[in-house]
Amino acid sequence: MRTVTVGTRGSTLALSQTRWVVERLKEQWPETEFRIQTITTKGDKNRASLQSMAKAGDKGFWIKEIQDALLAKSIDIAVHSLKDLPTEQTEGLEIASIPKRADARDVLVGAEGFKSLAALPEGARIGTSSVRRRAFLKAFRPDLQVIPVRGNIETRMAAVATDDYDAVILAGAGLIRTDQRHRADEFVPTDILLPAPGQGALALEVRADDDLIAEVAYAINDAVTDDRITAEREFLAGLGAGCLAPVGAFATVKGDLLTLEGWVGAVDGSEVIKATTSGDASECADLGAELAEDMLSQGALQLIENAREE
Repeated sequence: MRTVTVGTRGSTLALSQTRWVVERLKEQWPETEFRIQTITTKGDKNRASLQSMAKAGDKGFWIKEIQDALLAKSIDIAVHSLKDLPTEQTEGLEIASIPKRADARDVLVGAEGFKSLAALPEGARIGTSSVRRRAFLKAFRPDLQVIPVRGNIETRMAAVATDDYDAVILAGAGLIRTDQRHRADEFVPTDILLPAPGQGALALEVRADDDLIAEVAYAINDAVTDDRITAEREFLAGLGAGCLAPVGAFATVKGDLLTLEGWVGAVDGSEVIKATTSGDASECADLGAELAEDMLSQGALQLIENAREE
């Protein structure tokens, strides 16, 4: 029996995601044994320096150690939250599979009486450490106090029980994958909070020269999700923006038609540039690149550079 080692971070969410992946792989390859190996990353060791590492250009704080293990052949497949992956492919590695995407929307978890954005009173304190969420929330409701909150899912949701926060915003996929969907008080519409590029999707990364393992991973690739994510990531790459920039992108597919919406915002919410494009899903990469060019012509680069200086 062949054994395939699957590497992941050790957080509750990462392990839940990876177990889900392994279950899907096992359905396709019942004669293969899959084992999970947890790996501690720089981001796990030092969450406090997340923002400073990003500004310094360190794009791998959630994934580098996992990729190193993959290159060293300590693991065979790496499972990542796709939005953590830089748009530049690491030499010697490739994304072999993008499984079916979970709900990409952000969710609100509120204190008693504050169970939706509409229910939040003027000046309400809402917790998120995402620059994107901060920018788009302030654009929607300038009165809101957006306060940083860090930590894993449980830590962030527990913050609502304190006097410091009236609500927190986080990715809905995290609650879904940890069987906590019931704790989401509101799935925020995408016309208020456009998701981050790739939010809600997973990536199975393998060594570029390992065709056998790539075949194993590709068995659970979802073609529609792949097209959507390709468009969103090409948009992000075309902007030259990192994963911590105030950028949203969300692609939908109906039949052969792919529609991609992109936003770039000022961190204080004073401006949000929005644009949409549509075309054949087979041209998903070109659609993403073209939308990025459109946004850059409207001044998106200045908003991104301003955010880096915050």
